[in-house]
Amino acid sequence: MPVVRPSEAVVHEMHGVRFVAYAAPSTGSRELCAWRGEIPGGTRAPAHTVSREEIFHLLDGELLITLDGTRHRVTAGDTVIVHPGATLAVENPADEVAVSWVTTSHGLEATLADGTRIVPPWAG
Repeated sequence: MPVVRPSEAVVHEMHGVRFVAYAAPSTGSRELCAWRGEIPGGTRAPAHTVSREEIFHLLDGELLITLDGTRHRVTAGDTVIVHPGATLAVENPADEVAVSWVTTSHGLEATLADGTRIVPPWAG
């Protein structure tokens, strides 16, 4: 079983959010991807539809998450289950950074409202 040290995690930035990838094909994971998301205060990420199930767990802070048109206030300790085909938008209305942990399967793609497809490099 590989051990991924913090110094080996791969950092990506997109839409003002910092993604720190730990589990991915590049680190030896065969089926799953996992990353820490650092969402600065005042950040509003664009709505996107996901191709794979995501498990989104908030470690620290507070977020407003809109899932298929329904807005949820999520606080530290809450977990959001995002099914394939669901549309998700994330907003941090606070001043502090919110920190999340996300797990999904390899091959996740996100499609923005304008049809742009994003294949996050940290999701294999």
